[in-house]
Amino acid sequence: MALLLKLTFCLCLIPVTWAMASPAKARGGCSRRPVGAGPVATAAPEVVHRKVLDRFLRYAAIDTASDSEAKVLPTSEGQRRFADLLVGELQGLGLDHCGVSPNGYVFATLPATPGFNGKGIPVLGFICHLDTVPLLGPGPIRPVVHRRYGGGDLVLPGDRSQVIRVKEHRRLAEKIGSDIVTSDGTTILGADDKAGIAEVMTALEMLREHPFPHGQIEIAFTPDEETGRGMDGFDGKGWAARFAYTVDGEQLGEMNDETFNAASAKVTFYGRNCHPGSAKGVMVNALYAAARFLEALPADQRPEAVDGRAGYQHPYSVNGEEEAVTVQLILRDFSLDGLKARQKLVRALATRIARGLPGMRAEVGITESYRNMKPVIDRHPFLIAAAEQAMREAGVTPVRVPIRGGTDGARLSYQGVPCPNLFSGAENVHARTEWIAVDDMVRAVATIVNLVRIWPEQAAARASRKGATPARKSGGR
Repeated sequence: MALLLKLTFCLCLIPVTWAMASPAKARGGCSRRPVGAGPVATAAPEVVHRKVLDRFLRYAAIDTASDSEAKVLPTSEGQRRFADLLVGELQGLGLDHCGVSPNGYVFATLPATPGFNGKGIPVLGFICHLDTVPLLGPGPIRPVVHRRYGGGDLVLPGDRSQVIRVKEHRRLAEKIGSDIVTSDGTTILGADDKAGIAEVMTALEMLREHPFPHGQIEIAFTPDEETGRGMDGFDGKGWAARFAYTVDGEQLGEMNDETFNAASAKVTFYGRNCHPGSAKGVMVNALYAAARFLEALPADQRPEAVDGRAGYQHPYSVNGEEEAVTVQLILRDFSLDGLKARQKLVRALATRIARGLPGMRAEVGITESYRNMKPVIDRHPFLIAAAEQAMREAGVTPVRVPIRGGTDGARLSYQGVPCPNLFSGAENVHARTEWIAVDDMVRAVATIVNLVRIWPEQAAARASRKGATPARKSGGR
C-alpha cells in the first residue's frame, strides 16, 4: 500500500506531519477538531497529492529550455510564457505585488498575518527557477504518470530504449506504491525545477486555505539558472527577503549548504586554412589542436570519474573548422585554491598544445560563475536548524550534502541574502530518464509550510541569542 501523506496545517504550535493512512480514512476529506486555543485545519492527503501533481504536469509540459548563446534575459520565449502563467496563478491565490520584471523575474508577496508584520521577524523568501536544460529531443514534453508504481524497471513509452533501471536508480525501489512521474523518454522531464515551483505554489495555496500566524513571505521565480545567469538581473539587496531558501534540490531530505566554486573556460585554437590540394607546408589545422587538448585533460578528473568532494574540468562543446576551433569547459571545485589550480591547468595545456604545432595560436578566456555559499551560510546556523526541524516534522530525515553543482542561492548568498537549498524530490535530472515520486513532492510541500510556521519562533530564538537586528523594510523589491 502506498504511503499516504497527511498534511496538517494548523495553529503555530502544531506541525505539518505525515502519517500512514488507509484509503478509507483519506477519503474523509477535511476535518476540524479543537486543539489548544483554536481549530486545526487538515488537508486530506489525496487533496495535496492531486494539487501538486496537477500543477507539476501542467508546468512540465511547457518548454522553458534556456539558451546559453542568447544575450538577453530571459533567453527563451517559453520562460516568458511560463512567468506570465505563474503571475496569473499567484494573483488567483490572493498574493500581493504579483508581477514579472522586463527580464523575466516573477515576484510576489504573501503578507504577514495580523499581528505578525514586523515584530523583528526577518522576511523569509523562497526561490525556484523557470528554465530547464535543453530538452535532448525535439519535443513536445509529454509527462507520464506511472500510477502506484509496483516495482521493477520503468520502460518509457515514447522511446522504449529509455529505461529507468532499478539497479541504476536504487531509490526507485523505495517508492513502491507511489505515483512516479517521468517524461515519455523523448525529452527530459524538467523536474529541475518545475517540481520546486509546483511545491511552492501548492504550499502557498495551503497557507491561504488553512492559515496560521506567520510573517511576510517573498516569492521569486528566476529565469536562466541553468545558463548560470539566474542572478544577473536580480537585485538581492533590494529584495525584501533577508533570508531565503531555494527549492531546487534533488532526493528526498537533501539540504545543501555548500556548492562548488565554479568558472567557465573558453579555449580557442587559431590555425591557418587553405585548399587541401595545396596545403603542404601551409595549412595549420586547428581541429588537431582541439583534439590534442581534449586528450590531454586528465582522465581521472572528468566528472564521470569523480564523486564526493572531488572537482573536475568538463568540456561540453566543440565548435569550429580548420581555421579556428573553440572548446568550452566548466571548471568546478569546492575550494577556491582548487578552482584556481584547474584554471591554471587549462591555460597551461592550451599553451603547450599550441606551441607543439608550428603556426598554431591559443587564446584562453575564463569567467567566474559562482562561489561556494558555505562560508556565508555557516554564519547563520539557525537557517539549517529551521530547515532540519521543518523536515523532521514532515516525517523526513534531513541529509546535509554539498551540491555537486550550483544554485541561484550561491550567488544570492553573496548578494547579502543567505540562501541554502532544499530538496524537491527530483531524481536523475538533466536526463531523459529523469523521474520524481509524487509522495516526495508532498513531503516537500509539508516542509515548506513547516518552515513558514516555525520561522517566527526561529527568528525569536536567534534574536535572543544575538540581540535583535532590524528587519528590512516590508514590501520591497
